[in-house]
Amino acid sequence: MLKNEAAIPLSKVLMLPDGKGINKAYVGIMLEEEIPVLCVNQSEHTQMLMPFKPLYDKDDSFWQKKNICEYFLTGYSLYKLEEKARAIVSSWDAKPDTKKNETPVETAFGSEYSTIAKMSSEERAERLNKKSLWLNDLLIKGSKDQVIIADALSNTTSDAAMINHIVLKEIEQFADEQAKAFSRDVVIYTSEIVKLSVKLLSENVFNDELMKTIARKSKGIVLQHITRVYLNGVAFLAYFNTMVSSSSIIMKIRNSFNLKYRKFYQALLPHIDSYDLTLDHVFLGGLKAIPQEMFLKWSVGFFIHDIGKAVDIQYHEGEDAYDRNKVIDHVKIGYNSITEKTNYPKEAGFIVGCHHEYYGDPDGYGHFREDLQEYKSQIADVKQDYCITYELESILAFKALAYFPAKVLEIIDVFDSLTDSRRGYHKALSLEEALDMMYKDFIIKHRKIDPILFDIFADFIRE
Repeated sequence: MLKNEAAIPLSKVLMLPDGKGINKAYVGIMLEEEIPVLCVNQSEHTQMLMPFKPLYDKDDSFWQKKNICEYFLTGYSLYKLEEKARAIVSSWDAKPDTKKNETPVETAFGSEYSTIAKMSSEERAERLNKKSLWLNDLLIKGSKDQVIIADALSNTTSDAAMINHIVLKEIEQFADEQAKAFSRDVVIYTSEIVKLSVKLLSENVFNDELMKTIARKSKGIVLQHITRVYLNGVAFLAYFNTMVSSSSIIMKIRNSFNLKYRKFYQALLPHIDSYDLTLDHVFLGGLKAIPQEMFLKWSVGFFIHDIGKAVDIQYHEGEDAYDRNKVIDHVKIGYNSITEKTNYPKEAGFIVGCHHEYYGDPDGYGHFREDLQEYKSQIADVKQDYCITYELESILAFKALAYFPAKVLEIIDVFDSLTDSRRGYHKALSLEEALDMMYKDFIIKHRKIDPILFDIFADFIRE
């Protein structure tokens, strides 16, 4: 196998954690998504990618048998399986001391989940209020104690995520106005927690050890993912603002646009003449810093991006078959619950529903692409002249292909999946391995994530 190539034997991927059977859910994903496997001939020192399905159709246990080839998952195949199985909460990820009677949702959100679920709405709101006062007190005192800051941020984000998840489950069957009234205080206090945590994070945005400590202190697998994505999202937005406001990065991008980026965007905007395609067609209104009000709304969206989708988190556990439509439905449920049954900012809700769009790639899904298809069925010759917009009004008017914070979240979400050391069935990639794989598979081979935002993100990670 190629040196330094991140890969894992297919036999390990498709085996149940106890080693006593095949994980039919993963086999279902491999077949449904036609995920390729890396076939390595050790004697001839050759390797090639082959589709899983014909190999499986010929022999449904081919990867378990000794023959001239060994089979692995690597690169994009690993990520694709990870993305489709994101909701798995199994014993692979459980700590050795996890209680045997712990439910999947407790493994995902922490052992306090059941206790909080039994609280009244008033008790939950008061709990969040106290957490926001805790953060505010740290800001007023100007605390520099990293341990205290990490404890406060991990504790408040964990509680806010758990309570939001519980409330979204409870209001699913409520009428919209009744649901908004029921969730009102939770939305208010969660938004306040985000506002205060953004201020604390802005003072520690490049403290990598603090960020890792906060994520480690999160109580469940899903909570850790939510926390990491939220932290990296806020940190990246702060970095982005610094770069576009006080450096020559925009000029560098303009100077390298023709050579480095034009081909990618020409494929997205084929109706625009190549000579007319510039950076101004990529970002509607130009590449610019994010206003504070928008920064906060987007941060809320980053925080709640998977809270709604995490409903029925145990769906892929065990031997249930993979159902792509059900995975997509999770995004719809999250989007509809947040936009119709809560008073979270519309911008935050749109981020939740559109952070798997992938510039229209077949692997992507989301609320916006459905709206666009319906719009195009009514106005067949509609053309979008821009790739990315900062403004919600512009994306709703179909002036651009994508919403800025959703494109940022796509990058951070993929990066987190590839570098997460708690993924049970594959070795976490190093930062450089993850960035290299993302560039090759999500920009060069597939037009999914945005190359300019990715390059800025790569600089952010390396710094």
